[in-house]
Amino acid sequence: MKGFWHDAVEFFPILMSGVALTIVVTIGSLLLSTVLGLVWAMMRVSGIKALSMLSASLINVIRGIPIIVLLFYLYFVMPDLGVTLSALQAAILGLGIAYSAYQAENFRAGIEAIDKGQIEAAQSIGMGWWLTMRRVVLPQAVRIVLPPYGNVMIMMLKDSSQASTITVAELALQGKLIASSTFKNTSVFTLVALMYLTMSIPLILLVRHFEKRAGKR
Repeated sequence: MKGFWHDAVEFFPILMSGVALTIVVTIGSLLLSTVLGLVWAMMRVSGIKALSMLSASLINVIRGIPIIVLLFYLYFVMPDLGVTLSALQAAILGLGIAYSAYQAENFRAGIEAIDKGQIEAAQSIGMGWWLTMRRVVLPQAVRIVLPPYGNVMIMMLKDSSQASTITVAELALQGKLIASSTFKNTSVFTLVALMYLTMSIPLILLVRHFEKRAGKR
């Protein structure tokens, strides 16, 4: 145990630089997945068959491609097509696109959970489709989707480790590099696991809070 704490003090500053990149990747991909997911969901519930089918097809394609393959495609294949992305940009874009499919299903479920009578009432007083969504449906849907949205945040934080496969020096890759140079695998990866857990616990508690609030309604 004494050896572990000595190693922790030595490796902690290096791993913290990885934590910073992990947070950047998580926040960036979360924002992108939220925007794209909302767009896909709005297309699904638009009532326009072509848009609904296009959205459903996109979601199915995205869900069918492993995240690591999507990351490889963006980072290694896109330059052959004339689009060069940095490792960080590819990681954020890849994770954002991958998780947009799950976000879309969460948002769609939240929108469809709203009483149809409220939508009909809003339209009967002259509100258009978009205005009804913005003022009536989405504010209520947001409260419904908060618990699953929190779960997506947790999964995205953990899956940010896949960015290491395209050389993003986030927490997992930093740990791997330290372990390969020092051979102190137990100390390094125990510390990495604890750091991921430390970042995840606040999100887990936040999700539990949202679930309790949703259960009271």
